[in-house]
Amino acid sequence: MNEQNPAPPGKAPRRRFRADVVTGIVGYRLRRAQIAVFQQFIARFAAHDLRPADYSALALIEANPGSKQIEIARALGIKRANFVALINGLEGRGLVERRQPADDRRSQALYLTQRGIEQIAVFNKVQADFEAHCIDKLGGVAARDQLMDLLGRLLIEE
Repeated sequence: MNEQNPAPPGKAPRRRFRADVVTGIVGYRLRRAQIAVFQQFIARFAAHDLRPADYSALALIEANPGSKQIEIARALGIKRANFVALINGLEGRGLVERRQPADDRRSQALYLTQRGIEQIAVFNKVQADFEAHCIDKLGGVAARDQLMDLLGRLLIEE
């Protein structure tokens, strides 16, 4: 009989569940942390119906107006087909517009609309508050910088 979890009469003893076999794996911990951060992000942005990829695309377009779709997609690590769907959604919400550059008729340049400019200011405030919360949980800016450095080491250069 298992002393930690004695079995009721007539039942086999229950084994202790061991999650420790995966909790020490870097990839497992990263994924669990990502899920937790995304859940918190989604909760904070729920009133705006904004996902992490939406915010990231808007932030990159704000910082790089007129960039080609493929440039933003690459920066986000999103496949072209998925990125087109993401931009279609943002365009449908009146936040982003596509323009054809005069020098390249095959590509689409991305810009925030006036509504997009107004909304990104609101989104940036929510994100800044969330970032401050995350930094606080990590133990301060130095700890965040250390984490960012360590994560950077794991990035696979292509």
